[in-house]
Amino acid sequence: MNISIVQAMIDAIDKPAIFINQNYIIEAVNTPYRDTYPVDIKLGYSTCYQVSHRNNKPCDQCGEQCPMQESKKSGRAASVVHIHTTSEGQSYCDILMRPIFDGHGDLIGYLEILDKLAFASNRPSAGKMIGESEAFKTMLNKINRAANSDISVLLFGETGTGKELVSQALHSSSHRAEKPFVVIECTGLSDALLESELFGYEKGAFTGATTNKKGLVEAAEGGTLFFDEVGDIPLAMQVKLLRLFETQTYRPVGSVISKKANFRLVCASHKNLKQMVEKGEFRRDLYYRIAGFPINLPSLRERKSDIALIAAHFLAQSHEKKRFHKKALEKLSSYAFPGNIRELRNIVDQAVLLADEPVIYESDLPVLDEFIGEDNASMEGRNDQYPLTTNGVNLGKDIMTLNEVEDTYLAQVASTFKGDINSLADALGVSTRTLYRKLKKAGVKELN
Repeated sequence: MNISIVQAMIDAIDKPAIFINQNYIIEAVNTPYRDTYPVDIKLGYSTCYQVSHRNNKPCDQCGEQCPMQESKKSGRAASVVHIHTTSEGQSYCDILMRPIFDGHGDLIGYLEILDKLAFASNRPSAGKMIGESEAFKTMLNKINRAANSDISVLLFGETGTGKELVSQALHSSSHRAEKPFVVIECTGLSDALLESELFGYEKGAFTGATTNKKGLVEAAEGGTLFFDEVGDIPLAMQVKLLRLFETQTYRPVGSVISKKANFRLVCASHKNLKQMVEKGEFRRDLYYRIAGFPINLPSLRERKSDIALIAAHFLAQSHEKKRFHKKALEKLSSYAFPGNIRELRNIVDQAVLLADEPVIYESDLPVLDEFIGEDNASMEGRNDQYPLTTNGVNLGKDIMTLNEVEDTYLAQVASTFKGDINSLADALGVSTRTLYRKLKKAGVKELN
């Protein structure tokens, strides 16, 4: 293929792009790519790994997945998320590598196209997702793929894994970024309240409706509508939501006139919605409507290499000139974090207050053993030191379901905790609304 034709192909791409031969040498480059890196790119001499990583050998020889090698093996396009050294410093890039063949079907090189992921970082950065583990990079790749379309996205994962931050990244990276981002907290809302909040109401629709009120669907016009904890929506309301999602129309309470809606749908739940569908607790048709593109948010147990980085991020946000001692970080990294990122933030905030010196030592960390998880070596000893019991049976000896363990533990904590409901929610790493719901499920009426 004539290099001038390749250059014309590269110039037609609005994202940073290069054409490299099978020896990683750059033979064509467009202006956005040159603007991305603070180095002089010499066609026929510079290699992709020298420019993007400042390495003297390919990525797969430096401990990273090489998209060109992946593409070479499969004969198809491949994508990876890497951290590149750009004009803006260390930046996440989603790389798409596509093999290019000549008219005879012979491989002549590879087209590399970059998407810069402004919503993520591998260093403390306000308002960004922080990490560098493989599980984190896999999630970033899916977020970037979904952000470039209007497909409905379902975020699932444990409580505290950062679902709202991911939903904001989906919005800010989409063509709807300049439009509203509206959050709907589904937990604890009755059918009537949820309907009036979503669709709004007409004057006189019910007692107290003295004026017309615009609903959240209308407030999100042109933007993104984020349903947090969608698994908590009552069955009766799910029918109306299905109609909204399928037809993009709705009627305000008390009105006979339908309105058109224009929004991007993102939902999140820590519950197993598929299991709820099988039990008849969540509509099957609604599930498949909202789960157009499911994204799993990994727990901190799956991102152990990110714990020290995220802890440093929260420490920087505290505006305290302190740092963690190596032993303190080792202890944090060995902890299971049932409350995930939210719990880690609480622990960092407490450690800042407990530390008397600029260095936060292991002894300055709040007690972690009370909530230690199954990944910790001291799990066996916990059953003796903190026995969770039901009807006098030690849970270390009698198997119970996770729901039963949680209910029993919450009942014990509620009976001994010295503080109000908000303080307990903070200590457990959950929102006050979530704690109310869990206490109700556990049969706990009030704190002692």
